[in-house]
Formats: sequence, structure tokens, C-alpha cells
Amino acid sequence: MTIRLYKAYTPGTRNRTVSTFSEITTNKPEKSLLIKNNFTAGRNNRGIITSKHRGGGHKKKYRIIDFKRNKLNIKGKVASIEYDPNRNARIALLNYQDGEKRYILHPRSLKIGSIVISGQDVPIEVGNALPLEYIPLGTAVHNIEIKPSKGGQIVRAAGTYAQIVAKDGNFITLKLPSSEVRIVNKKCYATIGQVGNIDSSNISIGKAGRNRWLGKRPHVRGVVMNPIDHPHGGGEGKSPIGRSHPVTPNGKPALGEKTRNKKKYSNKYILRRRK
Repeated sequence: MTIRLYKAYTPGTRNRTVSTFSEITTNKPEKSLLIKNNFTAGRNNRGIITSKHRGGGHKKKYRIIDFKRNKLNIKGKVASIEYDPNRNARIALLNYQDGEKRYILHPRSLKIGSIVISGQDVPIEVGNALPLEYIPLGTAVHNIEIKPSKGGQIVRAAGTYAQIVAKDGNFITLKLPSSEVRIVNKKCYATIGQVGNIDSSNISIGKAGRNRWLGKRPHVRGVVMNPIDHPHGGGEGKSPIGRSHPVTPNGKPALGEKTRNKKKYSNKYILRRRK
């Protein structure tokens, strides 16, 4: 992936950058893998806003992604690389030998016509999926399961990968992109390679309207609100938050305070916390 720069013809193009989409081979998704995706605008079943600053944006359909990679020992050929409006990574369409089609996350350097396969005794090549116990130390992996057969849940964003650093008994030690080190069951599947579209984090939005296209509404600071709207609100003119520590709109600690549950079941699997 490469990034296209704009000259400063307008204020909106002064710092704007976009992807060239050079790796994408088609703009028509596979219809059998599309489903309706209703946009809730941050509201729950009662119509109450539970996630702020959401609304508007372009309509989009959900692409069904194969995170489980449970089609074992059947070769799939990469038919196309496509854009997915629901994630910053690209997706690849696989045509399997038995006629089935599935989308997977597009790993970096996977080309059109490449063959990928899932299973225990498959080659250590980009795009192949194996249980962690069969992957050599030091290998970069993504789309990693936390529970066996549940499907990949971590390391799915564009440009990310985890590294296998140790094997001990029934567990594999992984170093995650956040620098967290944790252990995962050796039966969990992972995909070889790094997620593609690695320059996604370098894209500059450039103007507010582009975020509105993505369904993001303006973010308003709590300190400029009224007391009824936010704990930081109120006061005359430019006033401080009036508290010893910043809090969220619901009154919970914010900006650096640890909020993870100290009794969370997975704490015992984390060897070193992220910084």
C-alpha cells in the first residue's frame, strides 16, 4: 500500500492523505458473503445513547469474514483483494477446491493466485492457518484465537502481528502489538504473517467532513458542558474541571487511571501488562 499526498489547494487538502488502493483488484464484493448491517448511531434497544459521538455516515454492508479458518486441509486460491468499509485491513476472497467462497483478512505480501490452507501439517507460509503448537518460535502471526475453535479475536487490525516467544506445556507465550505478553492455549489457531495495509496508521484525515463520512460526530470536551451533561461542566468562563482527577461522563476515572477489573478471569494469562 502507498499513500497519496495532496497539495494545499484548499484547507481540507492541506494535510490530507489517502490510500492509493493500489492492492485492491475489484470493487464488486461477493454477494453471497454480504449481510445487512444496521447502524444504531450509538443507541441501545430503548433509543438511549450509550456510545457518544456516533451518527450519520455512509451506508455499508457487512462482509462475512472467516475468522475461524476451520476449513481444514482444503486448498483455497486467492481470487481477489477487496476493500472492507468495516475495518482498516483489506480482505481477500478465497475460492476453495470444493466450490465454497470465503473472505479472510488479507496478510501482507499475499498475492492473487496464491494458495492458502488450514490444518496441522501445512507449510509455514503467509496466509496459512495452524494451531500455535505447530508454529515455530519467532514466527509473526495474526488473527489469533483466545479460546480453541472460537475464531480469531486478537491481532486483526491493519499492519499488526504478534510474535511467538516461548512454548511451555499446554500454553504458548505471545508478544502482542501492544507490547503485552500473554499465554494462549496451544490448540488455538493463528494465521501466519502480518496483516496487510500497513500504512493505514499514517493516513491523515485532513478535514472534519471526512470523519462524518465514517459515521463519527464531533467530540465535545466535558469542561465546556453544563453540570447536567458532564461532571467537568459548569463554572464561569474558562474554568478547571474542579476535581482532583479527570472522570468520564459517567463519573469513572479517566486519562491514565487503570480501569481493568482486578478479578478478571484472564488476568492469570497475562505475564506482562501493556505499557
